[in-house]
Amino acid sequence: MERILESIRIAKERGATLRVGPELEITGYGCLDHFLEGDTCLHSWEVLAKILDSAEAQGILCDIGMPVVHKNVIYNCRVIIYNRQILHIRPKMWLANNGNYRELRYFTPWMKHRQVEDHYLPRIIHAVTGQTKVPFGDAVISTVDTCIGVELCEELFTPSSPHILMGLDGVEIFTNSSGSHHELRKLYTRVELIKEATLKLGGIYLYANQQGCDGDRLYYDGCAMIAVNGQIVAQGSQFSLNDVEVVTATLDLEDVRSHRAISSRSMQAASAERYNRIEVDFALSAGKFDAVRDLDDLLHTHEVRYHRPEEEIALGPACWLWDYLRRSRTQGYFIPLSGGIDSCATSVIVYSMCRLVTEAVQRGDKQVIADVRRIAGELEDSTWLPTDPRELSNRIFHTCYMGTENSSTETRGRAKELAEAIGSYHTDLNMDLIVTAVRNLFAMVTGIKPRFRAHGGTQAENLALQNIQARLRMVIAYLFAQLLPWVRGRTGGLLVLGSANVDESLRGYFTKYDCSSADLNPIGAISKTDLKRFIAYAEGAFELPILRSFLDAVPTAELEPTTETYVQADEADMGMTYDELSVFGRLRKVDKCGPYSMFTKLVHQWGSFLSPVQVAEKVKHFFFEHARNRHKMTTLTPSYHAEQYSPDDNRFDLRPFLYPSRFPWQFKKIDEVAAGLPDRSTVHPAEAKDKME
Repeated sequence: MERILESIRIAKERGATLRVGPELEITGYGCLDHFLEGDTCLHSWEVLAKILDSAEAQGILCDIGMPVVHKNVIYNCRVIIYNRQILHIRPKMWLANNGNYRELRYFTPWMKHRQVEDHYLPRIIHAVTGQTKVPFGDAVISTVDTCIGVELCEELFTPSSPHILMGLDGVEIFTNSSGSHHELRKLYTRVELIKEATLKLGGIYLYANQQGCDGDRLYYDGCAMIAVNGQIVAQGSQFSLNDVEVVTATLDLEDVRSHRAISSRSMQAASAERYNRIEVDFALSAGKFDAVRDLDDLLHTHEVRYHRPEEEIALGPACWLWDYLRRSRTQGYFIPLSGGIDSCATSVIVYSMCRLVTEAVQRGDKQVIADVRRIAGELEDSTWLPTDPRELSNRIFHTCYMGTENSSTETRGRAKELAEAIGSYHTDLNMDLIVTAVRNLFAMVTGIKPRFRAHGGTQAENLALQNIQARLRMVIAYLFAQLLPWVRGRTGGLLVLGSANVDESLRGYFTKYDCSSADLNPIGAISKTDLKRFIAYAEGAFELPILRSFLDAVPTAELEPTTETYVQADEADMGMTYDELSVFGRLRKVDKCGPYSMFTKLVHQWGSFLSPVQVAEKVKHFFFEHARNRHKMTTLTPSYHAEQYSPDDNRFDLRPFLYPSRFPWQFKKIDEVAAGLPDRSTVHPAEAKDKME
């Protein structure tokens, strides 16, 4: 409520007469099953009553989002208000119900297009407005000088969007209130749809989106926009620590009218079906030309700002981590720092968070200052503020290298140097004593002592001994996360960060309940390839030369003894490369391929450097490993959602976790087809990796 009122105040201060907020802004978009509770709707009306009665909300037309129960059906709605009156309630007609979205679980779409009904208001609203009932349904708002129509989030993405018919019936301004989450490389799609919405049709498009973490895996990436006749004229930030951000523009309605003066468009408009118009005695424009204000504020085409994927990784998860930290009211983060690139990337993201927080402090952001003092400040010193990111990192970020006899001096050294470079509070320990104790316990109970493969042990012994180390790291991580603040003379605990990337999760290349099991995972939906690009970017952008050594190192779990003839390496262990995993992941999830259709696609894509039989073996190996490790997806640490092929079992990738992992029907068909296809490969195997990339 306070944020909504602040946004209205800022909008009025800048001279705005129409204010549009994001989707379900009163409750937040991420209430999930709480939308089914009557309390959620009740409290929404209570908040709306206070907004209606506030001084801020007078003299400006406001478009506000909340759930509304109409005739015992829950709808996702926009409530249009003006001067202590509700003008109209517009329910969402096309609901998002794929990927991360399950709106049909909570809401029902309004199916009576271009129809309105009476909605009887609760008494708490009647006491403020004096109204008993208001129009509810698919209608538009007619002001003294123009006509405004609502298009709600997903409705923009549908093939037959409401703005088309509204625009043909004379609607000149479209509002879109959105709850759109961040994914790497996704913003371009959203921008193009907004531009296209008014390019042929003509009109003004006001797009407002949630920004920040809403208590879930998603980060809503803002980027509010204003478009006119297919051109973006104003754009907000995509990643920000600000609690409130308002984007404004002064626009000329005559531009819309002249853009629409096309014969073919006029013929279609003349036969368009009529929308119910709800009239309000209010004008968005002043009714006279103010040369000083209008010419100074009138905006021209704005060049849309796109972040590169490596910048998105630096900003999105960092903002998400800060929101999570301040809202969970914990004292910081802890991560087992292995000396490998994944935990390195996670640590650099935390450092990026510290950079953003320090910059906000230097700008005088009151909310960030209050949060940082509460989280990292000393109770005795109410004036403390961080002066650089490393100082803040030392207070809230804790790293620990957990070595064993299988660890190398190189990884231990890299971990220490990285911790020094980013300022984290670092500890270094050797856990051989604990590993040996568990191993001896097993030997005492069974009479048999397991050995590594390098020492003559079986595959089962070798795997069990690796898993002992991995799982003990998780136990130690939580012990240190709970007690390190106490060691440093502070109260509270730390949140444990995991660092398994999306490709390893997809393949199941991690130990269940090892140190990948944590409270949060900032990189759980980011590919190894993108993480490498991020580290290369951060080396220069964050002035961290130590990162070069992480890029040059061969990825290894360091859970087995090294011999003269064997050094454990991740890609060799997995039986596939990280680049191949990215391809498999996109085909499986984004292109919705099963084993056979994936094979048919890759035969064409990889046919110049792999034979059909080789492609078949790679596809079968991937599906076998993915299927037999599928149960691990059900326990994945909650991850920042950043990638379309994330295997996160919790809501995003809903699939069985018990498979016949050898897919007898599918694999047989693949083998039959592969055997009958000609070998077209001409590229030397050494060049195949470059071709796959």
